Amino acid sequence: MHICVYGAASETIDRRYIEAAEELGAAIAKRGHTLVFGGGAWGLMGGAARGAHRENGAIVGIAPRFFDTNDILYQDCTEMVFTHTMRERKQLMEDRSQAFVMMPGGIGTYEEFFEILTLKQLGRHNKPIVILNTLGYYDRILDLLKATADTGFMKPDCLQLYAVCDTPDAVLSAIEQYDPEALDVRHLKNL
Repeated sequence: MHICVYGAASETIDRRYIEAAEELGAAIAKRGHTLVFGGGAWGLMGGAARGAHRENGAIVGIAPRFFDTNDILYQDCTEMVFTHTMRERKQLMEDRSQAFVMMPGGIGTYEEFFEILTLKQLGRHNKPIVILNTLGYYDRILDLLKATADTGFMKPDCLQLYAVCDTPDAVLSAIEQYDPEALDVRHLKNL
């Protein structure tokens, strides 16, 4: 299975976030899956790639050509795919993956998560989405999503479109045990 991970590119964060990303990348490789990511060498993206590489896992980096400068990209990818735009990058990451993991990150990570979540709500895919909630990083966003459902701005069943896990091993178990028949996504859109 190809598993897409979204996450921070920053190195100026608590090292424990990067260590969890490395553990996630290693777990993906150990379980025989392929890591798909945004191609970055630093932060959580680089951590996940280093973890997968350490375990001799397959790594697919997808990045816009303008990132190919100043050691921004991870050099040990099994395959590096270049795009012209960020939008094209996200589409290829979606197309090449059977599951999605949101590691801690900033606004780029949020945007990627909310797009893939929206596409699932609209019935455009029914692939597993898992939040790696390292050190409770996403607690506030999870509270916001619950408040969104509680106030009627989305259906409460939309809270079932994703799983939340505190450890990389739990993330992989949630992905591997995912049953696309368990939730009918066709009734979740508010159109």
